[in-house]
Parts: sequence; C-alpha cells; structure tokens
Amino acid sequence: MLERFKPKPEDSERVSLDSLYEVVTAIFEKMGVPNSDAREAADVLTMTDLRGVETHGVSNMLRAYVEQYTDGLVNPNPNWKIERETPGTAVINADRGLGIILGRRAMDIAIQKAKTVGVGIVTMNNGAHVGAVGHFSMLAAKQDMVGMCATSAGTGVLPTFASEARFGTNPISIAAPARNEAPLLFDAATSQIAGNKFSLAKRVGSDLLPGWIADDTGTPILEETPVPEGSWYGSLLPLGGTRELGSHKGYGFMLMVEVLGAFLSGSVPGMFDAVKMESGYKHYFAAYDIKAFTDVDEFKDKMDKMLKMLRETKPASGHERVLYPGLTESEDEKDRRENGIPLHKEVLQWFDSMVGELGVPALEIM
Repeated sequence: MLERFKPKPEDSERVSLDSLYEVVTAIFEKMGVPNSDAREAADVLTMTDLRGVETHGVSNMLRAYVEQYTDGLVNPNPNWKIERETPGTAVINADRGLGIILGRRAMDIAIQKAKTVGVGIVTMNNGAHVGAVGHFSMLAAKQDMVGMCATSAGTGVLPTFASEARFGTNPISIAAPARNEAPLLFDAATSQIAGNKFSLAKRVGSDLLPGWIADDTGTPILEETPVPEGSWYGSLLPLGGTRELGSHKGYGFMLMVEVLGAFLSGSVPGMFDAVKMESGYKHYFAAYDIKAFTDVDEFKDKMDKMLKMLRETKPASGHERVLYPGLTESEDEKDRRENGIPLHKEVLQWFDSMVGELGVPALEIM
C-alpha cells in the first residue's frame, strides 16, 4: 500500500493482536452473530490488518459492518444453501450473510472439490461484503493449491469514456505457495484504487493523485485533488485511469469479474439494480490442486526460483529493492505479530466509543 495512505507514527498507537481479536469478536457478537461466526469474522479482519491492508481491516470495515447489521442490511444468522452443484462446482445463496464469514465456507467447498477432481469453483450470490479477497485465495495456497477469489458489487467505477458509473471496484486475487519464499499473494481492485482508500486518505490528510477519479462529466482529473466532500463513489476510474494509459484493460478486468462472479452465480451485475442493490454482493472462489497438474515439490521450487529472482532484481535508480506481490504483506505480518498492529487515533476513538455503546472490552495499547 502506498505510504500516503498509512497513518503517521505520531498519529497512531499499536495494539496487541490478541486484544484486537477479542474486542472485534465481542463487537460481532453484540450484532447478533453466533460466537463461531464472530471469531471467523475477527480472524479475517485482524489477519488483513496484520498483512498491512488497512483498507479492508478493522480500521475501515468493522464500523461499516456494525452499521449494516444495525440497519438490517446484513443477516447475522443467514440460512445459506447450495443451489446448484456438480463434482467440481457449486453455487451458494448467501441469504445476505456477510462474505468475510461465509467466504471460508465457500473456499473450503472449492478446496474439497479440487482434492476430488483437480479444480473446485464456487460462486456466491445474494451476499454481503467479502473483505480482502486475497485472504480467501491464501486459504487455498495453504493447502498446496493455487487460490483465486474475486467479487462483484456496487456501481462506483466509470467504464472507459463514460460519465456514469457501472461497476464496483471488482477486486481480483490469486495466491500460490512457495517453499522458502513468502507466498505469492496478489490482491487488487480493478479500479485505480480501492474505494476504501478514500477514507484512509481523508483520515491521514492525503490528496488523491492524478488520474484516480473523474469530474462530473467523466473527464479524468489529471492533477492532485483533495478527497471530494460528500459522495465520491461514482467518480472512480478503471485501472489505468485514461485510455492512453490502459484504462480499457481495467475496464475489461471489471467485465471479467461480472461474468465470473455475477453471471456464474446466477445473479446480475450491480449496474442492473444499482439503487437498491437487491442482488447483493456476488463472489467467485476457485482452488486449483497443484498435484493434479504437476509435482508439488517441483512447483514450489520453481516458485522459489522465480520469486527470488524478482526479489534480487537490480532496482531502478531511486528505489531500494524490487518487490513481488505478497512480500511486504509477509513482512508486515511478522512485524505486527511481534510488535502490535498500528491503529490511527481516530480508529482508536471509535473503539473507545464502542466500549460505552456496546459494553465491549477496551483495546490493549502496547
């Protein structure tokens, strides 16, 4: 994540992982979520923060989930069910259940099917927000599989040349295991930035960079600009920003997610019902069993060689090193497990308010 989105050390404090996990679990339980599901949700959110992905961790998403449960938009006790199934596929109706909880169920089903037939693909309709899609891809990678996850929801991103939003940020992720190197973990929105980065930018006082959003006519804003007051969602540009810089490619990736997540789950894209979002969020989970394709040890050795070559590639002038997707996440996780998770003072104030409003424990500051 870009440094411009991270809280400054003087504006944040570190909290212990155990304390954060228990407080987040307690908050979900206060929303009517059963204990086992509440712990699953807390695991997803705290792991996301451990990996340094504050956009989808407790900083942003927990309060959003509390609002959604309070407003009745998310079902704390969903009666989710499999609507269609083959040996290698399944379609789940989530009954408005939160994706960060039901995502493990979906990926577990995909993994079991992959163990049987080599590949397992599960789609989910009528759901709610799934959080960081990379978390679920990693579940497969830990089982010696290649994992994929993507999600389709909302209408906050403009197609290339458009002045009306038609897509959500439609993130895509892939994870693959290595032997000694940190696993590959790619997780990115198909828009210029993830939507949640707007709240991060506002929290830490950063402007938006050129080519991230458009004006009211759909024209890309090509200079730094403050985070818009009021509603920004609807002005985001596809990955690439402008046609000259490849926004048609981001546009194509968004369409790909709609096909895999929305249509293959028997649902519709968000653009069909943008006002009421009656179709909910749509998700795609896939697991590819490595041993069905090649020797697992050889695969991991080749992954190590590739990732090490990338990591040791000579950096360009002005840069310290070359990274690969998943490397900094692995480093952040190690640091934060040992030294605590940094939370912005505004986020800590929100947690303090939950102590009074919900009667949950206070966070332990390290």
